[in-house]
Amino acid sequence: MLPYAAYLRVYEPLAAFTPSERVSWAAYAEATDRPRRASALHAEHGEAVRRLLGVPPTPAPAQESPNAYLRRVEEVLYVCPWQSRLRSWLAFSRFRGATPVRLMERFMPISVAERTADDFDRFKRHNDSTALRTNIRGSTWHIPTSWFIPFDGNERWLVLDGDPKSEGTTTTRNLIYVTSMAHARRRSARALQIIRRQIGEVAVTAEVEDVARWLEEFHPHSLVELDYGGIVNLMDDDKLQADQSVAELAAALTGLESGEEELAFAMYQRVILRWRSIQLLESAN
Repeated sequence: MLPYAAYLRVYEPLAAFTPSERVSWAAYAEATDRPRRASALHAEHGEAVRRLLGVPPTPAPAQESPNAYLRRVEEVLYVCPWQSRLRSWLAFSRFRGATPVRLMERFMPISVAERTADDFDRFKRHNDSTALRTNIRGSTWHIPTSWFIPFDGNERWLVLDGDPKSEGTTTTRNLIYVTSMAHARRRSARALQIIRRQIGEVAVTAEVEDVARWLEEFHPHSLVELDYGGIVNLMDDDKLQADQSVAELAAALTGLESGEEELAFAMYQRVILRWRSIQLLESAN
């Protein structure tokens, strides 16, 4: 929900939801006042900013968001719930675990932090582990290498300012990949096999495995989307057009598989250096 963030999303078909949820999401899709794709990210970010700028700040909303991202393919409705409350709780837990108490006090009163933690603990006690599953993963200031693996270069959809294709479908300027869950799982499994056989158990192996396991938690007929989101604000049009990270990483894996180590290294380095230069902007003046 931050301005310079990218998102990995899973859209599940209505069949993945309970009967009552199916009715609710179908009605939601027909609603005229729901956030549309063109403004959804802005609406999400606005909600988060208002909570955090309040006095005192509110790390997580009191109720779960009723909103979702929607896709419709051949009359099949796919739903990706925002899950703003759950995602905020999870982000708060990670932040609190990595922040010393004295520094935490600068962000919010300890009483607020403790109340938020208690609310989350109560939620976990009354729900099983599946209730902690999120359909959306976010990453600020860069895109993890493992996020490119489920996709193919031909699934790339780039929209720049003034592109008539962008009207009513996405933000004015963005880069998005969308694929089927079957393709995403197959590509992730292949990547894991190649990396383990050629390189072994290294950091990137664990990252790819984490994404692969996450994908296994969803309906097999889901859609998977990589949305560059606010990251495009860190890249001009030329950089966006030149960004072929998915295709380059696929070429690196194919090079590893076929024994072309120089090609594999060159493609992988191209991806790593591109995103390292973007991530460094976080600490730039």
